Amino acid sequence: MPLRFLTAGESHGPALTAILDGLPAGLILSPEIINKELARRQQGYGSGGRMKIEKDTVQILGGVMNGETTGAPIALLVQNDDHVKWKGKAIDPMTAPRPGHADLTGAVKYGYKDLRPALERASARETTMRVAAGAVCKHFLSQFGITVGGYVKSIGEIEAELRGDNYQVRFDAAEQSDVRCPDPVAAEKMRQRIEEIIHAKDTLGGVLEIVALNVPVGLGSFVQWDKRLEAKLAMALMSVQAIKGVEFGDAFENAKRPGTQAHDPINLKQSNLLRATNHAGGIEGGISNGQPIVMRAAMKPIATTLHPQPTVDLALGAESPTKYERSDFCPVPRAVPILESMAAFVLADALIEKLGGDSMNEMKPRFESLCKATLDELPMDNIPHVFWE
Repeated sequence: MPLRFLTAGESHGPALTAILDGLPAGLILSPEIINKELARRQQGYGSGGRMKIEKDTVQILGGVMNGETTGAPIALLVQNDDHVKWKGKAIDPMTAPRPGHADLTGAVKYGYKDLRPALERASARETTMRVAAGAVCKHFLSQFGITVGGYVKSIGEIEAELRGDNYQVRFDAAEQSDVRCPDPVAAEKMRQRIEEIIHAKDTLGGVLEIVALNVPVGLGSFVQWDKRLEAKLAMALMSVQAIKGVEFGDAFENAKRPGTQAHDPINLKQSNLLRATNHAGGIEGGISNGQPIVMRAAMKPIATTLHPQPTVDLALGAESPTKYERSDFCPVPRAVPILESMAAFVLADALIEKLGGDSMNEMKPRFESLCKATLDELPMDNIPHVFWE
């Protein structure tokens, strides 16, 4: 059975919940492991007032006993501290949809008489539970030496200079920055640009880079379209609110290059098949090739702005400016752990599919026996044969 999760809850409802189903038994798990990632999601310069209210901590309600997963679905809950300000109180109707948000499309699709139900569910507050579920997946992957990390590559027009290929150094440096950028010079410029956008009552987007390290060769497949690893990862990243584009490796730069410059030559060192470059981003033919899986996601400036935007008040039937709903000015730094979580979920699912088994004790020996990209483990008979009889 594939790994899967569902989230439920509204932005200003009493709580948010998630059920993560398909993890093996025997994984040591505590709320602290999840709370660490939830805290990361709440940190980042450019966040709005909501982050000063919520102090997200998780309750594990099922699937874990005596500190270990049982193989049953894992039930997670995070309370909304802000709910007390909304419970039982009358609120003004919301009838003027914000451009770029789910307000209008949600009303058309579900027939809402007020736009707030779309806001409440489409809100990025829902990503709290993606991070909670993703934290479990990251912890699972770590048992096999697999790391998923990320950082901000650009905010607005400010681009980081990323030298070298030591990704762990980048991860660590990014966590020391309130804009989650490992380049300190660019980070300061990003911070200044966010300050400018706050004063302008506007919003900023950017590009995030997510990298998975020590992923074994052989996750994913080319045999069906929906089994390709980059297709699954792309869907997961694109599902995050405000993400509008995804690439793997040097995808968009490769589109400008001739083929001889766009691919990663295979070299032989002793019996190991190695590559000096990683233009492919760690995936070839829909299958992980053992190199770092490098993903980039473009995040648009979010739709909610202090500066009013033109819209139509559906109740009045007239053009009207938007009304402000509390939100971030630049959510890019806070999106790093969210995208990490979604990537970790897909990779955990792919690893479980590859290994099989119902417990960690079954999976760990199987992981150690996985085929490597070496001549010794790739015997070719080198005998002519009839291809299609």
